[in-house]
Amino acid sequence: MNNSALYNICCGLFVLTAADGEKQNGCIINTVMQVTSKPVKISVTVNKSNFTTDMILKTGRFNVSSIDESADFSLFKRFGFASVSYTDKLDGFDGYKIAPNGISYVTQGTNAFFSARVVDTVDVGTHYIFIAEVEEAEVLSDKPSASYAYYHKNIKPKPQQKKSEKTRWVCKICGYVYEGDELPEDFTCPLCKHPASDFEKME
Repeated sequence: MNNSALYNICCGLFVLTAADGEKQNGCIINTVMQVTSKPVKISVTVNKSNFTTDMILKTGRFNVSSIDESADFSLFKRFGFASVSYTDKLDGFDGYKIAPNGISYVTQGTNAFFSARVVDTVDVGTHYIFIAEVEEAEVLSDKPSASYAYYHKNIKPKPQQKKSEKTRWVCKICGYVYEGDELPEDFTCPLCKHPASDFEKME
């Protein structure tokens, strides 16, 4: 199967945030959908391995910030490639506020945010789908939302070419480069945690 075909599915990019007491956290996701209008409900899909997922399972609440085309790669490095196990994702970051539900939402490089309360959880294997009722929503800017395709074309840095005798494999998600004659089938990107199937050989 050619997993690259999945990149042609039209989807946006979002920062999913949650809190547990004083602890705030967030991660990048690309699957948020409106599922009903009265009441307004949305669904978000998030990997089980994310600490944000554990917070949502415990508290039943989250915020979603919709990333727009003004966002730069630093936003993705902060919320997509850093781990809460060794860094506070909000430390030194001014581009957020705390919503009435006590959870942070991102104001830098985003055009809207939603606060939601989980009403159902679906286990789909590697991920959970949270169905949630929206309790608050605000427009933050009039900039267009960033699609996954826009991120790959305009935001994600292009891999830097350098001379090397070793074969190089680049992660199509975050740009991490692995050097070695063969890429192990069970290799996982140390930055974005995507599998070997999301790497391609650099010519």
